[in-house]
Amino acid sequence: MSYSRIDVTQARALMEQGAVVVDIRDAHSYAAGCIPGAVHLHGGNIEQFLQECDFTRTLIVCCYHGNASQGAAAYLSDKGFVQACSLDGGYEAWAETSASS
Repeated sequence: MSYSRIDVTQARALMEQGAVVVDIRDAHSYAAGCIPGAVHLHGGNIEQFLQECDFTRTLIVCCYHGNASQGAAAYLSDKGFVQACSLDGGYEAWAETSASS
């Protein structure tokens, strides 16, 4: 399996279609601001997430700048997600485009 890299515009469109967003940043950063509806995914809850998730829904992985999310998207794709995506630019890009709109 593999993952794809998407930009904020593509992420918004996928979210409108029911994509699940997971945020892999640290707890403090996630609490300070996140994509609306994003699940905070970390080592302590990943197994539960994998047991309860719908692998047929598109998954968007968000980190700080879009680097760590690529590895996480590849990992989650290998776990069985039909479509896993890494958000290019990460939360910083999301916040920047949200502030300008």
